[in-house]
Amino acid sequence: MTSVHCPITSQSAKFFSNVNNMAERDTEVTFQKETVGKLLSSFFKEDKTRLSGDAKLLMVEMLKIFVQEAAVRSQKQAECEDCDRVDIEHFEKILPQLLLDF
Repeated sequence: MTSVHCPITSQSAKFFSNVNNMAERDTEVTFQKETVGKLLSSFFKEDKTRLSGDAKLLMVEMLKIFVQEAAVRSQKQAECEDCDRVDIEHFEKILPQLLLDF
């Protein structure tokens, strides 16, 4: 499997810290509906384009599933390499297939 270079940011460092914590506790991933709506709206080309509440909820659920799957696959990759912690390298290894699956 090929590695994809992804620079470590404070957000990604926080993500991997949370992945390690998720393994120890049954933590639920959550996204704010308003934040997702603003993020999606920022990519609209026309100001008249609107986003329904159902579309926001659907996207929130998709993001939740995507992040949970990324966490699980990264954790499994770390276990296969006999590592105690999930690092960016584990995420980089699972990312290509994860993106193809979604």
